[in-house]
Amino acid sequence: MVEENTLSQIGFKFGKNGAHSARSMMIEELKELLFARDESATKKDYEDDIINFNILHKPTEKSRSLTFRHLVDLYGMSMDTPLFKIFRQWWELSEDAQSMLALQLAVARDPILRNSASVILPLQLGEHLPRETVEQHLAKDDPNRFSAASLKSFAQNINGTWTQAGYLEGKAKKYRIQPKASYVNLAYALFLAYCHGLTGQRMFDSFWCQMLSQDKEHLYDLAHRASLRGLINFKQVSDIIEVTFPNIELPDLTQPKPEEEKE
Repeated sequence: MVEENTLSQIGFKFGKNGAHSARSMMIEELKELLFARDESATKKDYEDDIINFNILHKPTEKSRSLTFRHLVDLYGMSMDTPLFKIFRQWWELSEDAQSMLALQLAVARDPILRNSASVILPLQLGEHLPRETVEQHLAKDDPNRFSAASLKSFAQNINGTWTQAGYLEGKAKKYRIQPKASYVNLAYALFLAYCHGLTGQRMFDSFWCQMLSQDKEHLYDLAHRASLRGLINFKQVSDIIEVTFPNIELPDLTQPKPEEEKE
C-alpha cells in the first residue's frame, strides 16, 4: 500500500480534524465557482473570484475568506494537486455526476467525513438515520473531545453533505436512498483506488468503488461506459481485470528509499 506521506502529496488528508467541523461540502458554491472558470484556472483565480469579486455573494469580507479557506480545505482548488486536477478535468463531463464527484473528493480530503461513511453506507434503503447516531459515532473514540453543541453542528454538516450527494433524503428526518453513480464517478473511484496502490479486481473491491455501489456487475457496467468514453481502459476476461488511465497524467507513487531521503 502507498504510504500516507505520498498520499498527502497527491491530495489526500489524514488526522482527526476536517472541514466538516465548519460547513457541509457547499456543492452549490462549488458549482458556481467552477462554472465561472475553465479548467486552467489557478488557486489565485478562485481566491480572486471569491474574495475580490464576490461571485458567491457572501455578505462580509470575513465570510468570503472563510468560504475560500473551506473550499480549499475540502477540494484543494489547485491543478498542482493531482486529486483536484483529475476532478476538474472530468467535472464537466456529466452534470449529473457532479454532486457525487464532489463528495468523492471531499471524502478523500476530510477525515471527519470519511469516517462517517461507516455509518451512512451500511444503512438499508429507506432506513431512518437519527442525527444522534452520527453524534455518537463522532464521540465514540473521545467522548470529551467535543461539546454537545459542536457534535450537533458536525452531524448536521455531515448529514447535509450526504444528502447533497444523493445518499440521504429528507429535511427534519434523514432516510437512506440509493445514489445515482455515473461512469465519471466510477472512473474517479478507480483513480482513487489506483492512488492507494490497488490494481485489477482489488480496485473494484476498494472502499472507493464500494462507496458507489455494492453491486459488482453494476460497477463493471459503469467501467465499460467509462472505457467507451476514453476515461479509462477496462479489460475483463473471466476473473482477470485490467484498468489503466490512457489520457491523464498519473501521480508518481514510487516510494523514496531511506538513503534517498537522507540526501
